[in-house]
Amino acid sequence: MKVLSVNVGSLREMQRNGKKIKTGIFKRPIEGSVEVKQLGLEGDHQANNKLHGGIYKAICVYPSEYYDLWKEELEKPDLSFGDFGENLTTVGIAESDICLGDRLRIGSAEMIVTQPREPCITLNARLDKKDISKRIRKSGRSGFYLSVSREGMIKNGDYIEFLSKDQNGVSISEFNKIINGAREVGDIIERAQKIDGLPPRLRSQFL
Repeated sequence: MKVLSVNVGSLREMQRNGKKIKTGIFKRPIEGSVEVKQLGLEGDHQANNKLHGGIYKAICVYPSEYYDLWKEELEKPDLSFGDFGENLTTVGIAESDICLGDRLRIGSAEMIVTQPREPCITLNARLDKKDISKRIRKSGRSGFYLSVSREGMIKNGDYIEFLSKDQNGVSISEFNKIINGAREVGDIIERAQKIDGLPPRLRSQFL
């Protein structure tokens, strides 16, 4: 498990549903080490702080393994790391492998898995596909967010190390079932309610 690409983006304007907006979704790979702060990577920006960024969404992670699948499904062979708006493009770790509350070390920074990514309509405009956010939810290829428990430095090639696994064992894949309104969720809700670091929004909205 390691980081293949570290991606940041500055604010820029784009058209979304006929309106001009500012967004930080245009992420591009950077070389060398970058500082990981409590609210995210140095040099990275979000326009809508109500929906993006903040303590519980400091770092967005997306598995590189999905890129070839999306290239074919979206008929976009030129997709490159960062195009899904992620900060870290990884290899060797998927939604079924990682649980809410798991603690990770990447580079010299330490982080906590907080929630699945729920892509918004800005990603539709970014990739020029009006249903891509819905398709990501349906596919289960959501990616996930991290909060920062210890600031540090990170770079391409850094390994992802588990510091501890949350004892409740609610994987990102499992919690996606709740977000997507699955009828059969077993004891996922019961286990998720016991996770101390679960973001308040998720607890109030889904549990």
